[in-house]
Amino acid sequence: MPQTDSAVAIRDALKNQYHASLAMLGDAISHCPDELWTSRDDTNAFWQIAYHTLFFAHFYSQPDEGSFSPWQGHQTGSQYPDAIPGPPDPKSDLPLLPDPYTKAQILEYWRWCVAYIDDAIDAVDLFASDCGFPWYPIPKLEHLMVNLRHIQHGAAQLADRLRRTSDVGVDWAATRPA
Repeated sequence: MPQTDSAVAIRDALKNQYHASLAMLGDAISHCPDELWTSRDDTNAFWQIAYHTLFFAHFYSQPDEGSFSPWQGHQTGSQYPDAIPGPPDPKSDLPLLPDPYTKAQILEYWRWCVAYIDDAIDAVDLFASDCGFPWYPIPKLEHLMVNLRHIQHGAAQLADRLRRTSDVGVDWAATRPA
């Protein structure tokens, strides 16, 4: 289906903002000192927020729930494979969380998401009235914007933690890095 100039402009803006958001997330991940990576001083360890943010950036950039195929390094066999626990399922013998991912693994997933996102945005119907995820009864374009906000939220949590614990800043990215 041919795209209108408006659709092309919207796709380009989304791609630029996904890349900017992912760049800030990647900067935070890269700057995390080893002692902070698995620290339990906060409710969720640094690695958990980083993985959770990437997992949902990837998951919600799909056309719909059924289109999702996990990243090759994704761990199965836990109640909360996105790395942020909720209440335990008393009927499950699975651990709540996957084993901690290393910084190298998270950066590998981050690079994969950066390389993948343009194709993902091209594959979705921006003007679909249903986002493809039944628990989000919103149009696809709005869903992608919610997903962008989630990436920014995760990056901001990590940036704040870096500043608070290590006095390290995260670089601002207004659009797709050059």
